[in-house]
Amino acid sequence: MIDNTKIFRKIIDSITTVVLYILLLTLVVGMGITLLELRFTAFTSLDLGFNHMVSSVLTIFILIDLFNIFVDYHEHERIKLTYVTDATILIVMREIAVGMYAKEFDSEFILALSALILVLGIVRVLAIRYSPEEMHDIVPEFMNGKKKETEAEVE
Repeated sequence: MIDNTKIFRKIIDSITTVVLYILLLTLVVGMGITLLELRFTAFTSLDLGFNHMVSSVLTIFILIDLFNIFVDYHEHERIKLTYVTDATILIVMREIAVGMYAKEFDSEFILALSALILVLGIVRVLAIRYSPEEMHDIVPEFMNGKKKETEAEVE
């Protein structure tokens, strides 16, 4: 009989491995391009060069967070909410930085993005506070299928 679960896990493992290599290659190429464009920053206007460098560096950090998400999923077969919120916060921060330096956004849009960062920060703090690793303090052991030592002694 064919075990579908094993087949699905092998396919998902293969896909995440391919994505990890693609992200790693993108990270290396992106860092190389950022370092090569550093010389153009010195020869162009400081405002334009600084805007481009901030955008490039924040993009590299976004790729690093995405890499962390896929590595964690590849190893533990679960996605940590803190990694996803970190990546999302970096994406929003990148958009704010690019929009502010390019003077494309009005103040209401920047305020809305800042509120989004605040909400994501609260979600991140709550995800850390109530993480599954910390849930052993909240959920009694016998609810997890384990008996407490006192209950085992009574029986």
